[in-house]
Amino acid sequence: MKLLLALAALTLASPATAADRSVLLNEYVELLAIPNVATSIPDIRRNADHIMGQMTRRGLAPRLLEGDSADVPPAIYGEWKVPGAKRTLVLYAHYDGQPVTPADWKSTEPFTPQLYSDRLDRGGRKLPWPVAGEAINPDWRIYGRAASDDKLGVMAILAAVDALKAAGKRPSFNLKIFFEGEEEAGSPNLGALLDKHRDTLKSDGWVIFDGPAHPSGLPQVVFGVRGVIGVNVTVYGPTRPLHSGHYGNWAPNPAMMLSQLLASMKDADGKVLVAGFYDDVVPLTAAERAAVAAVPPPDAELRRDLGLARNEVAGRLLADAIQQPSLNVGGIRSADVGDKARNVVPSTASAYIDLRLVKGNDHKRQVERLIRHIQAQGFSVLDHEPTMEERLRYQRIARVNAGSGYNAERTSLDSALAKSVSAAVLKDREAVVLPTLGGSLPLYLLRDRLGVDSITLSLANHDNNQHAEDENLRLGNLWDAIEIATAVMQMR
Repeated sequence: MKLLLALAALTLASPATAADRSVLLNEYVELLAIPNVATSIPDIRRNADHIMGQMTRRGLAPRLLEGDSADVPPAIYGEWKVPGAKRTLVLYAHYDGQPVTPADWKSTEPFTPQLYSDRLDRGGRKLPWPVAGEAINPDWRIYGRAASDDKLGVMAILAAVDALKAAGKRPSFNLKIFFEGEEEAGSPNLGALLDKHRDTLKSDGWVIFDGPAHPSGLPQVVFGVRGVIGVNVTVYGPTRPLHSGHYGNWAPNPAMMLSQLLASMKDADGKVLVAGFYDDVVPLTAAERAAVAAVPPPDAELRRDLGLARNEVAGRLLADAIQQPSLNVGGIRSADVGDKARNVVPSTASAYIDLRLVKGNDHKRQVERLIRHIQAQGFSVLDHEPTMEERLRYQRIARVNAGSGYNAERTSLDSALAKSVSAAVLKDREAVVLPTLGGSLPLYLLRDRLGVDSITLSLANHDNNQHAEDENLRLGNLWDAIEIATAVMQMR
Protein backbone atom coordinates (compact mmCIF):
# COMPACT_ATOMS: atom_id res chain seq x y z
CA MET A 1 0.00 0.00 0.00
CA LYS A 2 2.71 2.47 -1.00
CA LEU A 3 0.07 5.07 -1.83
CA LEU A 4 -0.31 5.75 1.88
CA LEU A 5 2.63 8.13 2.10
CA ALA A 6 3.22 10.01 5.36
CA LEU A 7 -0.34 11.27 5.37
CA ALA A 8 -0.01 13.89 8.06
CA ALA A 9 3.05 15.46 6.45
CA LEU A 10 1.01 16.59 3.45
CA THR A 11 -1.83 19.07 3.23
CA LEU A 12 -5.43 18.21 2.51
CA ALA A 13 -5.25 20.31 -0.64
CA SER A 14 -2.62 18.01 -2.17
CA PRO A 15 -4.20 15.84 -4.92
CA ALA A 16 -1.81 12.99 -4.07
CA THR A 17 -2.84 13.09 -0.44
CA ALA A 18 -6.53 13.13 -1.34
CA ALA A 19 -5.98 10.07 -3.51
CA ASP A 20 -4.03 8.34 -0.73
CA ARG A 21 -6.73 9.09 1.77
CA SER A 22 -9.53 7.80 -0.42
CA VAL A 23 -7.59 4.53 -0.81
CA LEU A 24 -7.13 4.34 2.95
CA LEU A 25 -10.82 4.98 3.55
CA ASN A 26 -11.80 2.23 1.12
CA GLU A 27 -9.54 -0.19 2.96
CA TYR A 28 -10.95 0.92 6.31
CA VAL A 29 -14.57 0.59 5.16
CA GLU A 30 -13.89 -2.99 4.05
CA LEU A 31 -12.63 -3.80 7.56
CA LEU A 32 -15.53 -2.03 9.31
CA ALA A 33 -18.08 -3.94 7.22
CA ILE A 34 -17.06 -7.25 8.81
CA PRO A 35 -19.20 -7.82 11.95
CA ASN A 36 -16.92 -8.09 14.98
CA VAL A 37 -19.03 -8.58 18.12
CA ALA A 38 -16.59 -10.13 20.55
CA THR A 39 -18.81 -13.09 21.43
CA SER A 40 -19.20 -14.27 17.81
CA ILE A 41 -16.17 -16.48 17.20
CA PRO A 42 -16.92 -17.03 13.46
CA ASP A 43 -17.07 -13.27 12.85
CA ILE A 44 -13.95 -12.64 14.92
CA ARG A 45 -12.06 -15.19 12.82
CA ARG A 46 -13.32 -13.53 9.62
CA ASN A 47 -11.88 -10.26 10.91
CA ALA A 48 -8.61 -11.99 11.78
CA ASP A 49 -8.32 -13.46 8.29
CA HIS A 50 -8.97 -10.06 6.72
CA ILE A 51 -6.41 -8.28 8.92
CA MET A 52 -3.89 -11.04 8.23
CA GLY A 53 -4.28 -10.22 4.54
CA GLN A 54 -3.74 -6.51 5.22
CA MET A 55 -0.57 -7.30 7.19
CA THR A 56 0.75 -9.76 4.59
CA ARG A 57 0.53 -7.06 1.91
CA ARG A 58 2.67 -4.87 4.16
CA GLY A 59 5.35 -7.50 4.70
CA LEU A 60 4.65 -7.93 8.42
CA ALA A 61 4.83 -11.75 8.43
CA PRO A 62 1.53 -12.15 10.29
CA ARG A 63 0.36 -15.26 12.11
CA LEU A 64 -2.39 -16.13 14.53
CA LEU A 65 -1.58 -16.64 18.18
CA GLU A 66 -4.09 -19.30 19.13
CA GLY A 67 -5.37 -20.31 22.53
CA ASP A 68 -5.85 -23.85 23.75
CA SER A 69 -9.24 -24.34 22.10
CA ALA A 70 -11.08 -23.30 18.95
CA ASP A 71 -13.52 -21.11 20.89
CA VAL A 72 -10.75 -18.77 22.09
CA PRO A 73 -10.52 -15.71 19.81
CA PRO A 74 -7.04 -15.55 18.29
CA ALA A 75 -4.65 -12.67 18.61
CA ILE A 76 -2.93 -11.50 15.43
CA TYR A 77 0.82 -11.09 15.52
CA GLY A 78 3.17 -9.39 13.09
CA GLU A 79 6.70 -8.01 13.19
CA TRP A 80 9.21 -5.76 11.48
CA LYS A 81 12.74 -6.64 12.57
CA VAL A 82 15.29 -3.84 12.43
CA PRO A 83 18.98 -4.82 12.23
CA GLY A 84 20.97 -3.26 15.07
CA ALA A 85 17.91 -2.19 17.05
CA LYS A 86 18.60 -1.88 20.78
CA ARG A 87 15.06 -2.49 22.00
CA THR A 88 11.83 -4.19 21.05
CA LEU A 89 8.35 -2.72 21.53
CA VAL A 90 4.89 -4.14 20.96
CA LEU A 91 2.12 -1.97 19.47
CA TYR A 92 -1.35 -3.11 20.52
CA ALA A 93 -4.92 -2.55 19.36
CA HIS A 94 -8.00 -4.76 19.49
CA TYR A 95 -10.18 -5.69 16.54
CA ASP A 96 -13.30 -6.99 18.32
CA GLY A 97 -16.28 -4.78 19.17
CA GLN A 98 -19.26 -4.33 21.45
CA PRO A 99 -22.69 -5.90 20.80
CA VAL A 100 -25.15 -3.96 18.63
CA THR A 101 -28.89 -3.30 18.64
CA PRO A 102 -29.51 -2.31 15.00
CA ALA A 103 -32.94 -0.80 15.72
CA ASP A 104 -31.28 1.85 17.91
CA TRP A 105 -28.97 3.10 15.16
CA LYS A 106 -30.15 6.22 13.33
CA SER A 107 -27.11 6.63 11.09
CA THR A 108 -26.78 3.27 9.37
CA GLU A 109 -26.79 -0.45 9.95
CA PRO A 110 -23.98 -1.05 12.45
CA PHE A 111 -21.85 -2.95 9.93
CA THR A 112 -22.70 -0.85 6.88
CA PRO A 113 -20.26 2.05 7.31
CA GLN A 114 -21.65 5.41 6.22
CA LEU A 115 -20.01 8.81 5.75
CA TYR A 116 -21.62 11.98 7.17
CA SER A 117 -20.68 15.64 6.93
CA ASP A 118 -20.88 16.10 10.73
CA ARG A 119 -22.41 14.62 13.86
CA LEU A 120 -26.03 13.60 13.37
CA ASP A 121 -27.28 15.83 16.19
CA ARG A 122 -25.61 18.80 14.49
CA GLY A 123 -27.33 18.20 11.17
CA GLY A 124 -24.79 15.92 9.55
CA ARG A 125 -25.73 14.91 6.00
CA LYS A 126 -25.10 11.52 4.41
CA LEU A 127 -22.25 11.75 1.88
CA PRO A 128 -20.95 9.50 -0.90
CA TRP A 129 -17.55 7.98 -0.28
CA PRO A 130 -14.83 10.20 -1.78
CA VAL A 131 -13.12 9.17 -4.99
CA ALA A 132 -9.43 9.48 -5.77
CA GLY A 133 -8.34 13.10 -5.86
CA GLU A 134 -11.39 14.47 -4.02
CA ALA A 135 -10.66 16.77 -1.09
CA ILE A 136 -11.65 15.25 2.25
CA ASN A 137 -12.91 17.40 5.12
CA PRO A 138 -11.35 16.35 8.47
CA ASP A 139 -14.69 16.98 10.21
CA TRP A 140 -16.50 14.33 8.16
CA ARG A 141 -17.44 11.25 10.18
CA ILE A 142 -17.58 7.53 9.54
CA TYR A 143 -20.51 5.90 11.36
CA GLY A 144 -20.30 2.19 12.13
CA ARG A 145 -19.47 -0.24 14.93
CA ALA A 146 -15.77 -0.25 15.88
CA ALA A 147 -15.05 2.84 13.74
CA SER A 148 -13.42 4.41 16.79
CA ASP A 149 -13.16 1.49 19.24
CA ASP A 150 -10.82 0.02 18.21
CA LYS A 151 -10.34 -0.64 14.52
CA LEU A 152 -9.00 2.92 14.49
CA GLY A 153 -5.96 1.59 16.36
CA VAL A 154 -5.55 -1.27 13.90
CA MET A 155 -5.74 1.06 10.91
CA ALA A 156 -3.43 3.68 12.43
CA ILE A 157 -0.70 1.12 13.04
CA LEU A 158 -0.98 -0.43 9.58
CA ALA A 159 -1.07 2.95 7.79
CA ALA A 160 1.96 4.12 9.80
CA VAL A 161 3.86 1.11 8.47
CA ASP A 162 2.89 2.25 4.97
CA ALA A 163 4.06 5.78 5.70
CA LEU A 164 7.50 4.62 6.85
CA LYS A 165 8.01 2.26 3.93
CA ALA A 166 6.88 4.83 1.38
CA ALA A 167 9.34 7.32 2.86
CA GLY A 168 12.17 4.77 2.80
CA LYS A 169 12.37 4.66 6.57
CA ARG A 170 12.05 1.98 9.22
CA PRO A 171 11.18 1.88 12.92
CA SER A 172 13.80 2.85 15.50
CA PHE A 173 13.19 -0.45 17.30
CA ASN A 174 12.19 -4.01 16.56
CA LEU A 175 8.46 -3.64 15.98
CA LYS A 176 6.02 -6.28 17.12
CA ILE A 177 2.27 -5.92 16.55
CA PHE A 178 -0.42 -7.56 18.67
CA PHE A 179 -4.09 -7.23 17.74
CA GLU A 180 -6.41 -8.75 20.38
CA GLY A 181 -9.75 -10.34 19.50
CA GLU A 182 -11.65 -10.37 22.81
CA GLU A 183 -10.99 -7.11 24.65
CA GLU A 184 -14.67 -6.15 24.61
CA ALA A 185 -15.51 -9.50 26.23
CA GLY A 186 -13.20 -8.73 29.17
CA SER A 187 -10.09 -10.50 27.80
CA PRO A 188 -10.78 -13.72 29.75
CA ASN A 189 -8.17 -15.69 27.78
CA LEU A 190 -5.50 -13.02 27.37
CA GLY A 191 -3.42 -14.13 30.37
CA ALA A 192 -3.18 -17.70 29.11
CA LEU A 193 -2.42 -16.41 25.60
CA LEU A 194 0.45 -14.25 26.91
CA ASP A 195 1.84 -17.21 28.87
CA LYS A 196 1.65 -19.54 25.88
CA HIS A 197 3.38 -17.09 23.53
CA ARG A 198 5.75 -15.48 26.04
CA ASP A 199 8.88 -15.95 23.91
CA THR A 200 7.23 -14.50 20.81
CA LEU A 201 6.02 -11.45 22.76
CA LYS A 202 9.27 -10.73 24.61
CA SER A 203 9.80 -6.97 24.56
CA ASP A 204 10.84 -3.84 26.44
CA GLY A 205 7.29 -2.48 26.66
CA TRP A 206 3.89 -2.11 25.00
CA VAL A 207 2.27 0.95 23.43
CA ILE A 208 -1.52 0.69 23.40
CA PHE A 209 -3.71 2.41 20.80
CA ASP A 210 -7.20 2.67 22.30
CA GLY A 211 -9.59 5.18 23.82
CA PRO A 212 -10.85 8.71 23.15
CA ALA A 213 -8.92 11.94 22.87
CA HIS A 214 -9.51 14.62 25.49
CA PRO A 215 -12.78 16.60 25.11
CA SER A 216 -10.63 19.59 24.12
CA GLY A 217 -9.64 17.60 21.02
CA LEU A 218 -6.07 17.00 22.16
CA PRO A 219 -4.64 13.47 21.98
CA GLN A 220 -4.03 11.80 25.31
CA VAL A 221 -0.86 10.10 26.55
CA VAL A 222 -2.02 7.91 29.42
CA PHE A 223 0.13 6.02 31.91
CA GLY A 224 -2.55 3.78 33.35
CA VAL A 225 -6.05 2.41 32.90
CA ARG A 226 -8.82 1.53 35.30
CA GLY A 227 -9.75 -2.08 35.87
CA VAL A 228 -13.32 -3.28 35.43
CA ILE A 229 -15.74 -6.01 36.31
CA GLY A 230 -19.40 -6.30 35.33
CA VAL A 231 -22.08 -7.64 37.67
CA ASN A 232 -25.63 -8.72 36.78
CA VAL A 233 -28.19 -8.44 39.59
CA THR A 234 -31.72 -9.90 39.33
CA VAL A 235 -34.41 -9.41 41.97
CA TYR A 236 -37.41 -11.73 42.12
CA GLY A 237 -41.14 -11.23 42.74
CA PRO A 238 -44.01 -13.57 41.84
CA THR A 239 -43.38 -16.53 39.55
CA ARG A 240 -45.45 -14.84 36.83
CA PRO A 241 -46.50 -11.23 36.12
CA LEU A 242 -49.65 -10.23 38.02
CA HIS A 243 -52.44 -7.73 37.34
CA SER A 244 -51.45 -4.60 39.25
CA GLY A 245 -55.04 -3.83 40.19
CA HIS A 246 -55.74 -7.25 41.64
CA TYR A 247 -52.34 -7.78 43.27
CA GLY A 248 -50.72 -4.34 43.66
CA ASN A 249 -50.02 -3.42 47.32
CA TRP A 250 -49.91 -7.15 48.07
CA ALA A 251 -47.38 -8.94 45.85
CA PRO A 252 -43.83 -7.55 46.31
CA ASN A 253 -42.74 -5.62 43.24
CA PRO A 254 -39.19 -6.54 42.11
CA ALA A 255 -38.80 -3.36 40.03
CA MET A 256 -39.38 -1.26 43.16
CA MET A 257 -37.13 -3.49 45.26
CA LEU A 258 -34.33 -3.24 42.71
CA SER A 259 -34.71 0.54 42.46
CA GLN A 260 -34.42 0.86 46.23
CA LEU A 261 -31.42 -1.49 46.27
CA LEU A 262 -29.59 0.48 43.58
CA ALA A 263 -30.39 3.77 45.31
CA SER A 264 -28.74 2.44 48.48
CA MET A 265 -25.42 2.06 46.67
CA LYS A 266 -24.67 5.76 46.10
CA ASP A 267 -25.61 8.99 47.82
CA ALA A 268 -27.04 12.08 46.12
CA ASP A 269 -23.53 13.46 45.54
CA GLY A 270 -22.23 10.36 43.77
CA LYS A 271 -20.26 8.83 46.64
CA VAL A 272 -20.38 5.01 46.60
CA LEU A 273 -21.84 3.77 49.89
CA VAL A 274 -20.64 0.16 49.59
CA ALA A 275 -18.49 -0.40 52.70
CA GLY A 276 -14.76 -0.48 51.93
CA PHE A 277 -15.19 0.60 48.31
CA TYR A 278 -12.37 3.18 48.49
CA ASP A 279 -10.20 1.52 51.14
CA ASP A 280 -7.55 0.03 48.85
CA VAL A 281 -6.96 2.99 46.55
CA VAL A 282 -3.25 3.75 46.02
CA PRO A 283 -2.99 7.57 46.10
CA LEU A 284 -1.53 9.45 43.16
CA THR A 285 2.03 10.65 43.54
CA ALA A 286 2.83 14.36 43.64
CA ALA A 287 3.88 14.22 39.98
CA GLU A 288 0.67 12.43 39.01
CA ARG A 289 -1.45 14.96 40.91
CA ALA A 290 0.37 17.74 39.09
CA ALA A 291 -0.39 16.07 35.75
CA VAL A 292 -4.09 15.91 36.60
CA ALA A 293 -4.09 19.56 37.69
CA ALA A 294 -2.52 20.56 34.35
CA VAL A 295 -5.28 18.97 32.25
CA PRO A 296 -7.36 21.65 30.48
CA PRO A 297 -10.80 21.74 32.16
CA PRO A 298 -13.42 21.37 29.40
CA ASP A 299 -16.16 20.52 31.87
CA ALA A 300 -18.46 23.52 31.32
CA GLU A 301 -18.37 23.14 27.53
CA LEU A 302 -18.78 19.38 27.81
CA ARG A 303 -21.84 19.77 30.04
CA ARG A 304 -23.41 22.11 27.47
CA ASP A 305 -22.76 19.59 24.71
CA LEU A 306 -24.30 16.78 26.78
CA GLY A 307 -27.20 18.82 28.20
CA LEU A 308 -26.06 18.43 31.82
CA ALA A 309 -26.73 21.10 34.44
CA ARG A 310 -24.32 19.56 36.98
CA ASN A 311 -21.59 17.03 37.64
CA GLU A 312 -22.43 13.95 39.68
CA VAL A 313 -19.91 15.06 42.31
CA ALA A 314 -20.14 18.81 42.78
CA GLY A 315 -16.88 20.63 42.10
CA ARG A 316 -14.97 17.58 40.84
CA LEU A 317 -13.51 17.97 37.35
CA LEU A 318 -13.62 15.10 34.87
CA ALA A 319 -9.85 14.51 34.91
CA ASP A 320 -9.97 14.10 38.69
CA ALA A 321 -13.16 12.01 38.76
CA ILE A 322 -11.74 9.27 36.55
CA GLN A 323 -8.81 8.77 38.92
CA GLN A 324 -11.24 7.23 41.43
CA PRO A 325 -13.14 3.90 41.41
CA SER A 326 -16.75 4.06 40.30
CA LEU A 327 -20.02 2.14 40.42
CA ASN A 328 -22.16 2.62 37.33
CA VAL A 329 -25.63 1.28 36.56
CA GLY A 330 -25.33 0.39 32.89
CA GLY A 331 -28.88 -0.83 32.37
CA ILE A 332 -32.17 -1.73 34.08
CA ARG A 333 -34.93 -3.98 32.77
CA SER A 334 -38.30 -5.00 34.17
CA ALA A 335 -41.51 -5.53 32.17
CA ASP A 336 -42.11 -2.74 29.58
CA VAL A 337 -42.55 1.01 29.21
CA GLY A 338 -43.97 3.48 26.69
CA ASP A 339 -46.48 2.09 24.21
CA LYS A 340 -45.67 -1.45 25.38
CA ALA A 341 -46.35 -0.71 29.04
CA ARG A 342 -48.82 -2.96 30.87
CA ASN A 343 -50.44 -2.67 34.28
CA VAL A 344 -48.54 -5.49 35.92
CA VAL A 345 -46.49 -6.41 38.95
CA PRO A 346 -43.38 -7.78 37.14
CA SER A 347 -41.93 -11.15 38.02
CA THR A 348 -38.28 -10.02 37.89
CA ALA A 349 -36.16 -6.91 37.63
CA SER A 350 -32.54 -6.92 36.48
CA ALA A 351 -29.68 -4.44 36.44
CA TYR A 352 -26.19 -4.47 35.00
CA ILE A 353 -23.55 -2.76 37.14
CA ASP A 354 -20.00 -2.05 36.04
CA LEU A 355 -17.37 -1.42 38.69
CA ARG A 356 -14.37 0.62 37.53
CA LEU A 357 -11.24 0.06 39.58
CA VAL A 358 -8.06 2.05 40.19
CA LYS A 359 -4.65 0.93 41.33
CA GLY A 360 -4.95 -0.93 44.63
CA ASN A 361 -8.48 -2.26 44.08
CA ASP A 362 -8.97 -5.97 43.44
CA HIS A 363 -11.89 -6.85 41.16
CA LYS A 364 -12.91 -9.96 43.11
CA ARG A 365 -12.75 -8.13 46.42
CA GLN A 366 -14.91 -5.29 45.08
CA VAL A 367 -17.58 -7.80 44.01
CA GLU A 368 -17.47 -9.41 47.47
CA ARG A 369 -18.06 -5.97 49.01
CA LEU A 370 -21.00 -5.39 46.68
CA ILE A 371 -22.53 -8.73 47.64
CA ARG A 372 -22.17 -7.93 51.35
CA HIS A 373 -23.89 -4.60 50.72
CA ILE A 374 -26.80 -6.35 48.98
CA GLN A 375 -27.08 -8.77 51.88
CA ALA A 376 -27.08 -5.87 54.34
CA GLN A 377 -30.19 -4.53 52.57
CA GLY A 378 -32.04 -7.72 53.55
CA PHE A 379 -31.49 -9.83 50.42
CA SER A 380 -30.50 -13.48 50.30
CA VAL A 381 -27.89 -13.65 47.54
CA LEU A 382 -27.81 -16.61 45.16
CA ASP A 383 -25.66 -17.36 42.11
CA HIS A 384 -28.42 -19.32 40.34
CA GLU A 385 -32.10 -19.13 39.45
CA PRO A 386 -34.01 -19.65 42.71
CA THR A 387 -35.89 -22.88 43.21
CA MET A 388 -39.49 -22.83 44.44
CA GLU A 389 -38.22 -23.94 47.84
CA GLU A 390 -35.84 -20.97 47.97
CA ARG A 391 -38.58 -18.58 46.83
CA LEU A 392 -40.78 -19.69 49.71
CA ARG A 393 -37.93 -19.60 52.23
CA TYR A 394 -36.35 -16.19 51.51
CA GLN A 395 -38.34 -12.95 51.63
CA ARG A 396 -35.96 -11.03 49.34
CA ILE A 397 -33.84 -12.81 46.73
CA ALA A 398 -31.10 -11.32 44.57
CA ARG A 399 -29.22 -13.37 42.04
CA VAL A 400 -25.71 -11.94 41.57
CA ASN A 401 -23.41 -13.07 38.77
CA ALA A 402 -20.07 -11.41 38.05
CA GLY A 403 -18.34 -11.65 34.70
CA SER A 404 -14.63 -11.88 34.09
CA GLY A 405 -12.78 -8.80 35.24
CA TYR A 406 -9.32 -7.42 35.78
CA ASN A 407 -7.44 -4.94 37.92
CA ALA A 408 -6.06 -1.50 37.11
CA GLU A 409 -2.53 -0.81 35.94
CA ARG A 410 -0.38 2.33 36.15
CA THR A 411 3.13 2.96 34.82
CA SER A 412 5.40 5.50 36.50
CA LEU A 413 5.70 8.85 34.76
CA ASP A 414 9.47 8.45 35.20
CA SER A 415 9.79 5.12 33.37
CA ALA A 416 11.96 4.95 30.24
CA LEU A 417 8.98 3.96 28.09
CA ALA A 418 6.86 6.80 29.47
CA LYS A 419 9.52 9.38 28.72
CA SER A 420 10.14 8.03 25.22
CA VAL A 421 6.49 7.92 24.16
CA SER A 422 5.72 11.31 25.72
CA ALA A 423 8.64 12.94 23.89
CA ALA A 424 7.54 11.46 20.56
CA VAL A 425 3.92 12.57 20.90
CA LEU A 426 4.65 16.00 22.37
CA LYS A 427 7.44 16.88 19.91
CA ASP A 428 5.19 18.46 17.27
CA ARG A 429 1.85 18.84 19.04
CA GLU A 430 0.06 19.55 22.26
CA ALA A 431 -1.30 16.59 24.19
CA VAL A 432 -2.95 15.80 27.51
CA VAL A 433 -0.93 13.68 29.95
CA LEU A 434 -3.00 11.59 32.38
CA PRO A 435 -2.00 9.11 35.11
CA THR A 436 -5.11 7.00 34.46
CA LEU A 437 -7.60 6.75 31.61
CA GLY A 438 -11.29 6.57 32.49
CA GLY A 439 -11.79 3.41 30.43
CA SER A 440 -10.40 -0.05 31.05
CA LEU A 441 -7.91 -2.36 29.37
CA PRO A 442 -6.36 -5.58 30.73
CA LEU A 443 -2.89 -4.03 30.94
CA TYR A 444 -2.17 -5.39 34.42
CA LEU A 445 -1.60 -8.72 32.64
CA LEU A 446 1.34 -7.25 30.73
CA ARG A 447 3.08 -6.51 34.02
CA ASP A 448 1.96 -9.70 35.79
CA ARG A 449 2.75 -12.12 32.95
CA LEU A 450 5.43 -10.34 30.91
CA GLY A 451 6.95 -7.88 33.42
CA VAL A 452 6.75 -4.84 31.14
CA ASP A 453 5.46 -1.27 31.29
CA SER A 454 2.68 -0.04 29.02
CA ILE A 455 1.61 3.40 27.78
CA THR A 456 -1.77 4.11 26.19
CA LEU A 457 -2.42 6.58 23.37
CA SER A 458 -6.07 7.65 23.20
CA LEU A 459 -6.80 9.28 19.86
CA ALA A 460 -10.45 8.86 18.75
CA ASN A 461 -12.77 11.89 18.91
CA HIS A 462 -14.21 12.13 22.43
CA ASP A 463 -17.79 12.29 21.10
CA ASN A 464 -17.54 8.97 19.24
CA ASN A 465 -20.50 7.18 20.93
CA GLN A 466 -18.11 4.45 22.04
CA HIS A 467 -19.97 1.25 23.07
CA ALA A 468 -23.29 2.82 22.02
CA GLU A 469 -25.49 3.19 18.97
CA ASP A 470 -24.22 5.49 16.20
CA GLU A 471 -20.56 4.96 17.02
CA ASN A 472 -18.49 7.22 14.80
CA LEU A 473 -15.00 8.44 13.96
CA ARG A 474 -14.04 11.96 12.92
CA LEU A 475 -11.70 11.65 9.94
CA GLY A 476 -9.28 14.23 11.31
CA ASN A 477 -8.70 11.93 14.27
CA LEU A 478 -7.83 9.10 11.89
CA TRP A 479 -5.19 11.24 10.19
CA ASP A 480 -3.86 12.35 13.60
CA ALA A 481 -3.71 8.75 14.82
CA ILE A 482 -1.63 7.73 11.78
CA GLU A 483 0.72 10.66 12.30
CA ILE A 484 1.18 9.79 15.98
CA ALA A 485 1.68 6.08 15.26
CA THR A 486 4.34 7.03 12.71
CA ALA A 487 6.07 9.28 15.28
CA VAL A 488 6.01 6.50 17.89
CA MET A 489 7.59 4.03 15.44
CA GLN A 490 10.51 6.45 15.03
CA MET A 491 10.89 7.49 18.67
CA ARG A 492 14.21 7.33 20.49
